[in-house]
Formats: sequence, C-alpha cells, structure tokens
Amino acid sequence: MKKILLFSLSAMLMLSSCVSKKEFAALEARQKETKDLLNTATVKLNVCLTDEAAASARARALEEQLADMRKTNQDLIVSNKDLTMLTAKGADNIEKTLESMKEKDLRISRLQDAVSKKDSVMLALVTSLKKEIGINDPDIEINVEKGVVFISIADKLLFKSASYEVTSRAKEILAKVATVVNSKPDFECMVEGHTDSKSYQSGVLLDNWDLSVKRSTSIIRVLQELDVNPSQLIAAGRSYYVPLVENDTAANRAKNRRTRIIILPKIDQFYDMIEKEMKNLSTGN
Repeated sequence: MKKILLFSLSAMLMLSSCVSKKEFAALEARQKETKDLLNTATVKLNVCLTDEAAASARARALEEQLADMRKTNQDLIVSNKDLTMLTAKGADNIEKTLESMKEKDLRISRLQDAVSKKDSVMLALVTSLKKEIGINDPDIEINVEKGVVFISIADKLLFKSASYEVTSRAKEILAKVATVVNSKPDFECMVEGHTDSKSYQSGVLLDNWDLSVKRSTSIIRVLQELDVNPSQLIAAGRSYYVPLVENDTAANRAKNRRTRIIILPKIDQFYDMIEKEMKNLSTGN
C-alpha cells in the first residue's frame, strides 16, 4: 500500500506540466482504492465490536450459570453427599471456556484502544492546527471526518485570480501547517486542488484539471521548502467535480475554489495492524 501511495505522488508531480484525463482518472481511482481500504478496515472493526458485545453477554450469562450451578452443587453435597449435579471436571471446563472468552474480549479491546488512540491523535491535531493557524478566519475551516483531519483554505488566501502562484499570505498559513505536519512524521499530507466550473485554459494548462493539480503542486513545493518530508506529501487535483455548492453564482463559485489539506495516518500501517488482529481472532491465538 505504501508503494502505491509513493507511486501516486511521483505520478502526480510528473503531471504538473501536461497530463491526460485518463491518467488523472487512474490516479483518482488509486486514491479511492486507498480510501476504500480504510473503509473496509472500519467495517471489519465494527464487526469486531459487535462480536465483543455478544461475547461479553455470553460471558456474563455463563458466569451467572456457573454461580447457580456451584450453589446447587453445594446444597446437594450438604443434603446428600451421594448426589452431585456438577462435577469438578465440568466446572473446570466452564471456567476454561470463560477464560477463552475473556482472552478474545481482551484482543477486541486492544483493537478498540488502537482506534481510540488514533482518534485522540486526530483531535489533538485539530486543536493544534486551530491554535496555530487561527480558526477565526472564515476562509479557513478545520474539522475531523472519519478519523481524518481536513483543512480547507479559500483560494483567495492562496493564489491570485486565475493563477497558481502562491501568495505571501499563503506562505504564512502553510508555515503553520508545516509545523504541525513535521511534528507527526508517521502521518501523510494530501493536498487537493478544487476549481469552479468556469472553463480555464492558459499556456500549457489545458483545463480545470490542469489548474487544480498545478495549484496542488504549488502548495506541495512550499511545504517542501518548509522542510516537510517529501515522502509525506501527496499532490491531487479534483477539477470542479466535487463542489461544495452549485456553481450558479459568483459567491458560490468562490466557495468552490479551494484547496484541501488532508492529514491522515499512513493507511497501509493502520490496515496491516487491523488485519493482524483479525487473523489472531479467527485463529484463536
């Protein structure tokens, strides 16, 4: 998975001057595949959590059953030593079953703890970013969705009109973003360029696809100049196909022209951890 992401980064950087829609579609498909992996891991985790709840219920029922059987056994021993409803061996087998259930419950709890820790790191990232960047600016939005930090910055803060040249104001903002990204070397930073629906063509840029990616790579280069590890960076362009609102007014088009900086854990590492725990649960190790 890591090799796939590195390949995507290299490919999109090579496309900064002239690329085909077909190649972009392939890159976008690879990006979707990566996100699908995380979604798959989340689904599997939810299954584990459901199993954990069922296992806990079964364990409680067995514990109650064992207590009742022990009491009945003791009463029968007192009243008639020759009658025994529950042998020591039977009680031992039930205790072993309960112990096995507790071990599985512990493994499920470890999975839940891993996800909780990831979510805690994400929330800490948001708090840090809001403090560093200044969330009071209405043109900057920071939030967490499905365990991923999204920073959305209006184009008027980043670029001149119909340009992919980064402004001095943008460099101030990106310097603060770089500080947070540099503090998390195990995370990746994807930069997504978004345009409005108005047709664009200038020089080597053929259309909005070119413009969105060129703006992304411009941001990438600034982050790299700010000492962000290039292996953490991913350039991406979405043209005008993922609008926030309809492109029917000047105000709405301005809202759709934005750059999203997505800070996310390295999906291959997280997915490998989930897969390992799932295999342990299925084999009973």
